[in-house]
Amino acid sequence: MTKQTILGRVTQLAKANVNALLDQAEDPQKMLDQLIRDYTNNIAEAEQAVAATIGNLRLMEQDHAEDVSAAAEWGRKALAASRKADELRAAGSVAEADTFDNLAKVALGRQLQSEQEARTAEPTIASQTEVVDKLKAGLDQMHAKLSQLTAERDELVARATSARAQNHMMDAVKSVDVLDPTSELSRFEEKVRREEAKAAGRQELAASSLDAQFERLDGLGDSAEVAARLAALKAGS
Repeated sequence: MTKQTILGRVTQLAKANVNALLDQAEDPQKMLDQLIRDYTNNIAEAEQAVAATIGNLRLMEQDHAEDVSAAAEWGRKALAASRKADELRAAGSVAEADTFDNLAKVALGRQLQSEQEARTAEPTIASQTEVVDKLKAGLDQMHAKLSQLTAERDELVARATSARAQNHMMDAVKSVDVLDPTSELSRFEEKVRREEAKAAGRQELAASSLDAQFERLDGLGDSAEVAARLAALKAGS
């Protein structure tokens, strides 16, 4: 994966519109859970890629620092050799002085090579530093987005739990409405009325039977009177 590809992917993930994704989801909670898992995996992968990019940048920076240090060191060696050549030439040792001048030239050549390598690496280091800064910013945005996703998931779960509790309560209220307790009272009252009517009927039946018995007694009295009068008639004849 190239650096530009990593940068593009991190930037795209960091700019993902969470609200739009939620609007399109049939089950927002499951969508958020999946997004959190995917986002966590993407962050882990991006962090590995960014870490590798940073590692390469640090290696280039170390190489550049070594080239700069080497150029300075070769410059010091060239200066020392040149001074030694001047001392020897002043002392009349021309051949030996030429040797140190040659050494100074070699050191200056090495210094020039190190400086060129350092200058060549500087634009690449600058561009890679910019890329790394953007990658770090993208990762920060991804972490912030992950926190947002987690917070929205937690809020959604809490709201869903509250909604379920409210629905259970409404179902209970609806059940109370369907099983109206006053209807049970009405049925019980009707049962009491039937029992009362039954008792009244039995009382009425008992009263009518008693009247009939008294009527029979009255009839027996009349028969006795008739018999007595008949006996009196016979006695007077």
